[in-house]
Amino acid sequence: MRVRGFTLIELMIAVAVVAILAAVALPSYNDYLRRGNVPEATGGLGQGRIAMEQWFQDNRTYEGAACPGNGDRFTFACVTTATTFQITATGTGNMAGFSYTIDQNNARTSATPWGNGATCWITRNGGTC
Repeated sequence: MRVRGFTLIELMIAVAVVAILAAVALPSYNDYLRRGNVPEATGGLGQGRIAMEQWFQDNRTYEGAACPGNGDRFTFACVTTATTFQITATGTGNMAGFSYTIDQNNARTSATPWGNGATCWITRNGGTC
């Protein structure tokens, strides 16, 4: 009589292979999810810049212009003077550590776990200006 089934060693090898695959795939998946959240910040900053410029055209000052509303994963803060503004999007929750800015000259900066860009918004791991 022949017994069919898996031995304990075969089962342990299968579990080890699955664990190795998960250890490799999980960081990539987390980066993929984060990359999907970045447009909330860049989109909000772009809309905020447009609103600031419209306010300036109507009032000849950036002071008093409305700051973009906070999103699910980013909070927005504005610093304005009569002739300058800077809008900053700061990540919250799983986006903590991410920060993007834009100013009246359309100068863009980013501070992310993926790298810091002096003249652009880094939107993915390994991204550069």
